[in-house]
Amino acid sequence: MTAELIHRLHFAFTITFHYLFPQLTMGLALLIVVLKSVALKTGSEQWDRAARFWGRIFGINFVFGVVTGIPMEFEFGTNWARFSQLSGGVIGQPLAMEGVFSFFLESAFLGLFLYGEKRISKWMHWFSAVMVFVGSWISGFFIIVTDAWMQHPVSYGRLPNGQFEVLSFWHLLLNPWGLLQYAHNMTGAVVTGSFVMSAVGAFYLLDRRMMDYARIFLKVGVIAGLVASVLIIFPTGDLHGKYVARNQPAAMAGMEGLFKTEDGAGMVLIGQPNEETGQIDNPIVVSDALSFLIYGTTKAEVKGLDQIPRDQWPTALPLLFYAYHIMAGLGTWFVLLMIVSAFLLWRRRLYQSRWVLWALLLSFPLPYIANTAGWMTAELGRQPWLIYGLMRTSEGYSNTVSASNGLFTLLGFMGLYSLLGLLFTVLIYREISNGPESKSAPAAMAHAE
Repeated sequence: MTAELIHRLHFAFTITFHYLFPQLTMGLALLIVVLKSVALKTGSEQWDRAARFWGRIFGINFVFGVVTGIPMEFEFGTNWARFSQLSGGVIGQPLAMEGVFSFFLESAFLGLFLYGEKRISKWMHWFSAVMVFVGSWISGFFIIVTDAWMQHPVSYGRLPNGQFEVLSFWHLLLNPWGLLQYAHNMTGAVVTGSFVMSAVGAFYLLDRRMMDYARIFLKVGVIAGLVASVLIIFPTGDLHGKYVARNQPAAMAGMEGLFKTEDGAGMVLIGQPNEETGQIDNPIVVSDALSFLIYGTTKAEVKGLDQIPRDQWPTALPLLFYAYHIMAGLGTWFVLLMIVSAFLLWRRRLYQSRWVLWALLLSFPLPYIANTAGWMTAELGRQPWLIYGLMRTSEGYSNTVSASNGLFTLLGFMGLYSLLGLLFTVLIYREISNGPESKSAPAAMAHAE
């Protein structure tokens, strides 16, 4: 294997594992604010304990997200030194702001939320939850703005030595690609948080314990999950897809497996892309659907891969096709499941419908898969470009780090992250087993004695 491939696999592994944690913290941040707001308004101790319970889950996720995210910063300087040298003047600014502003904001108020409840007022405790939410979502914004510039470069110039510079920082932050990608990504994070909260509630009900908290978790999780599951398809997914079609036609053609330009292009639901024959094997196609979704008319022309130079095709075309369809298919399942769950919640039958509770419980890993597939779609669709239209991936990696050295560190990271994943699972399982009232258990036992 080449050094370029090893470096790509190395970064892909670390960032994929890392993003398992931030997507839950960003989703939970909003839901914790909801729980605290209801607790503050009603004075309910149960809603307050529910918020503190999910705050502990948030804290564990936050720690593991930090631990797994730090190595990626070093990979820019080791595995991708040439890219960092040329683009550091652009991407360095939002990345630095993410660390200096949003990360410290989030971590400081998270400590106040977790450990300062008895020392501050109820309003201040609620405010700390709000600031954790603001910090986590601003953090996501700066990260996505950085990636969006690589997807759709705006407001840049080139110095005589080839380095990129920012012409307008506000234009960089307000990159249309970044705004659409941010809305879609954060909605996906809320889907993850909602499904995890719903799954814990379903688990408690099926296990016939902590029933009051289970109902709270299901109510908040299902309502938020329904709203987020719809928004992630329309308008966020719809608008982002149309923007991709206009600005990265090769990516859209690869995602849909469209090898030939067509008037009234159909949308492939199932199939296998065959690069040798230039067609989809065993396809199930909805006629004219792709043209309508992109351009609003069933007769519009959609650009296929035949109008794009072969050296600019996505380098992992089958993987791009499958990742996109996994994301889209799971998104459809999320909407259907949450519609059924919300209907039963409205009819006051959800808590007794064991088949739906089992569906909610078993579906909690699916948003993780969908979010991962979504990011794979975005990053594989950009290939073979590291900075779209400006720098190829083959021009950005560090050729002084050999393939063998890269493979050695990759194997080391895989082993270390496996241990971290095991530790994370144990800690989360312990928190869920103890439940929201675990903090009050010692006092209650002492009183009984």
